[in-house]
Amino acid sequence: MQEMKHEQVVFCNDPHTGLMAMIAIHNTVLGPALGGTRMWVYPNENDALIDVLRLSRGMTYKAAISGLNLGGGKAVIIGDSRTLKSEALMRRFGGFVDSLGGKYITAEDVGMTTRDMEYIHMETDHVVGIPESLGGGGDPSPVTAYGVYMGMKAAAKKAYGSDSLSGKKVVVQGAGNVGGYLVDLLMKEDAKVSIADIFEDKLNNITSKHSSVTVIDPHLVDDHDMDIYAPCALGATLNDTSIPKLKCQIVAGAANNQLAEEDRHGQMLLDRGIIYAPDFLINAGGLINCYSELEGYNQERAMNHAENIYETTSNVLDKSASDKVSAQTVAKQMAEDRIEQIAGIHRSL
Repeated sequence: MQEMKHEQVVFCNDPHTGLMAMIAIHNTVLGPALGGTRMWVYPNENDALIDVLRLSRGMTYKAAISGLNLGGGKAVIIGDSRTLKSEALMRRFGGFVDSLGGKYITAEDVGMTTRDMEYIHMETDHVVGIPESLGGGGDPSPVTAYGVYMGMKAAAKKAYGSDSLSGKKVVVQGAGNVGGYLVDLLMKEDAKVSIADIFEDKLNNITSKHSSVTVIDPHLVDDHDMDIYAPCALGATLNDTSIPKLKCQIVAGAANNQLAEEDRHGQMLLDRGIIYAPDFLINAGGLINCYSELEGYNQERAMNHAENIYETTSNVLDKSASDKVSAQTVAKQMAEDRIEQIAGIHRSL
């Protein structure tokens, strides 16, 4: 917590429902901490803790660089989302969220659904991503995918002189909600898309809709011939092992914490001439969608805001090239500068 400058971590346990969860609040200078809840089978509790700390810090940067009046937070529920979920577990978790009094607002993430948000909403008002029938914005995935698409096009403009993705070989790793919507956008632009995932049903959902999409072994993604790599599953896929193997010009995807070690692996990509669109910048569409929900949901407004990711990504990549520092470093500094400026205003009041 001290190293990453977190404000608070809450451990949640309920033997009756089987709930084991952690809520991490990183920074609330710009506003209440908003970030999704992830449900995943972690090898141990320490891995879950590291994940929630990294994810919550990423949410701080994501909100700051997107110009939102939100802080960064995240939650993880330890367990298999396909077998452990129940109404009682979700409602119990909602009670823990409510106990924080609005300092943390939760939403949907990996392993969670809009229905789960509805159960959580039964115990707390501090949740977004609830169904449209209840006045919410529903699934934020389409806006997340659109923001990633904007960031990818900005990176293509930097790499190729044109932001057209027609004919570009794109590998989407992760065929979940965001990955599926991203594939839809890429197919409309006549990109040559390949997908990888560990779940057969998710792959089938996409290939049944897009017959020309090819499926590749998820263990062979690093070695695949591609122009653009789009990590849309879990993080840390950019590491000492994978980066030297990559055969792409661009990395632009929806996954959080793609760089196993931010500074070193961001620099490794730069040294290899691979353009990296920082994850917390281009995957901010979901957070933008949730923020719009807090103000009175309007999807068109959320999509318009997400479109700004193109310009911000272009600015980050230009400065990265001119200063010869990684795009990750540039984007983090932009986020931290905004937080410090607002914190300075608060100190002067």
